Amino acid sequence: MTATVAPDHPFIDAPAPWTLRGRGYILAIRMPEAVLANCQHTPAELRASRRSPLSLAMLVDYAESPAGPYQELLFIPGTFDFKGLRRPSISRIFVSTMDSVINGRRNWGIPKDRCDFNIDWQEDGIDRAELTGDDGSSIARLVLAARGPRLPMPGHWLPKRLRTLSQLWEGHQFTLAPSARGSLRRARVLDWAFDAEQFPDLAQGRCVAAFQIPEFEMLFPEASVRRWHD
Repeated sequence: MTATVAPDHPFIDAPAPWTLRGRGYILAIRMPEAVLANCQHTPAELRASRRSPLSLAMLVDYAESPAGPYQELLFIPGTFDFKGLRRPSISRIFVSTMDSVINGRRNWGIPKDRCDFNIDWQEDGIDRAELTGDDGSSIARLVLAARGPRLPMPGHWLPKRLRTLSQLWEGHQFTLAPSARGSLRRARVLDWAFDAEQFPDLAQGRCVAAFQIPEFEMLFPEASVRRWHD
């Protein structure tokens, strides 16, 4: 199962902003309504306002960050109503280090939990990732393939309103607009499996678009923070 954050856990104190470098995959998925409606990790205050023609998942291997290298798998079900503004929000995310867990929660209200990652990047373009819990249970397994030439990644061309995230964490709303630059390639899902108790079962959906990001640089700025009930 997932690890918890112990108050006396020694950690790297890395306040925002962060500049990160790495590689990964972005998956756009059409998920069944029944799966999204029962997404247990979405905050209860947001569930009724979800709108989700497409959901997003990201598998990322950060080679550099202010909290050191780490890996992550995250899920964005869709957009939610944050006091009249519709914003995407990360509902479930695993990372490979406690330094990332603690700083992600403190800096941006991102609900990170830790597990073990094994990501195998291959020269033939077929990449594999496996996530396991502290008890050895399998959380997720993905086999992804990239193909075609590298193209400029359009993330830094998107207007701020389209890349602004909000997170609800411990009674506060965190809002931030990450930016990125790099390259991408077309990709596809060859195989995947998930423990639905620990991560949304993406295999029940249909991946409608997938991209490998062979290299990128991302900026996570300082979040604006307000009390949720103000």
